[in-house]
Amino acid sequence: MKNGSSGYILALDQGTTTSRAIVFDREGKIVSLCQKPITQYYPEPGWVEHDPEEIWQTQISAAREALASGGLTAGDIVSIGITNQRETLVAWDRASGRPVYRAIVWQCRRSTEICTELADSGLEDEIRARTGLRLDPYFTGTKLSWLLREVPGLKALAEAGEICFGTIDSWLIWKLTGRHATDVTNASRTLLFNIQTLQWDPMLLSVLGVPREALPEVLSSSDDFGLTRAEVFGREIPVTGVAGDQQAAMFGHACFAPGMAKNTYGTGCFALLNTGTSPVWSKNNLITTIAWKLGSTTVYALEGSVFIAGAVVQWLRDELGLISSAAESEELARSVPDANGAVVVPAFVGLGAPHWDPVARGTILGLTRGVTRAHIVRAALESVAYQSEDLLSSMRADYGRPVEVLKADGGATDNAFLMQFQADISGIPVLLPEISETTALGAAYLSGLYSGYWSGMDEIEKNWRMLCKWVPSMDEKQRRKRLEVWHSAVSAAREYRI
Repeated sequence: MKNGSSGYILALDQGTTTSRAIVFDREGKIVSLCQKPITQYYPEPGWVEHDPEEIWQTQISAAREALASGGLTAGDIVSIGITNQRETLVAWDRASGRPVYRAIVWQCRRSTEICTELADSGLEDEIRARTGLRLDPYFTGTKLSWLLREVPGLKALAEAGEICFGTIDSWLIWKLTGRHATDVTNASRTLLFNIQTLQWDPMLLSVLGVPREALPEVLSSSDDFGLTRAEVFGREIPVTGVAGDQQAAMFGHACFAPGMAKNTYGTGCFALLNTGTSPVWSKNNLITTIAWKLGSTTVYALEGSVFIAGAVVQWLRDELGLISSAAESEELARSVPDANGAVVVPAFVGLGAPHWDPVARGTILGLTRGVTRAHIVRAALESVAYQSEDLLSSMRADYGRPVEVLKADGGATDNAFLMQFQADISGIPVLLPEISETTALGAAYLSGLYSGYWSGMDEIEKNWRMLCKWVPSMDEKQRRKRLEVWHSAVSAAREYRI
């Protein structure tokens, strides 16, 4: 409800499974929240799609309901920030604003053959040097190349300027304001954007066959993205902040200094390390990406992704029937002193960073008659922390300095056993914020900085408040031994072939 302060910031958080809207006050506290589910489409094995119109309708409905539930009107909103599922591609007609194809979701693997073609042409190193990214269907560029090949006449229309391409933020900005724009964090996930020149890269556009005319204008993360059309909320509201979800979460955690790191524990895990104003090129299979751009200052990050984190708990519940709820996993894990030699490697869709092994398969090793349901559940939870530690270890090696603390967010942080084990196996404190909605909060901060709602990053930093802290208690010898066993299990999973 209203607290009498001079206005609020509305954050639109468009994710893979929900469209959410959250209103924040000056202290970074939640005033109201609404979320709407979106439909997942799987037209072929390995393909994932969304309906762009459904995304728009659910997002705007969530925003209107968030205002209403907080007793607010559009006149109470100073500005809007947008954060979004990254890499997902939308294509729409510039004149009508109608999508020409369903959104191709970041999880979709349909452009695998295009990635193979590019790798076979010897372009992988050059692409990585320009974008900081790996050659993988995960990123937008090869999805767009596939679309241009498969939809008759689309390329000619795009070259004539009649088609708009963009990530989800671009689609929402277009629907809200009529402007075709994106920010540097989203652009940096496309395989088309040079993260040093901060421009769409002519060589990459040529290689992937993408017309420059169809791509959005690239702005800073805290910038003027236009005014919403009056009919959307009843009055015009400035859109002044945009960032991809993981970069927004990092900003929401106030990881402003080089060396600060965050890990988001969701279906997968996404860890980012602030490396400052110069990109650090990974030698350990991480991604070099843009964290944000404020004014003329660009900040970079190292990023690593774990494909299966919270999803392993869903597997325990839905496929194996070992638990009846996610909360039960913590209770079972605590009921035994260790995993009794069992190790779960949840490579259900291959392994992400730092291995990038798409053909690895999930395994359970170390089984004896003494291994019980509780041991398997504990081993599965431990795998989330082990995989995250592999990311942090690679970050330490690339950055050349220690990571002193890990800020955490996401649904799996509710599991106290997992958070303590993460602190133990990584040997550093794990901090949870008082405001758990860090992704939306980051978008709000980026918006409010530009609109003057917050005076600067110092004020934002003071808003970050710790809910709890997990301190490592495992001795170094035991930690190293456990990691040695884990890495042996990962090697076994990678060697197994069907």
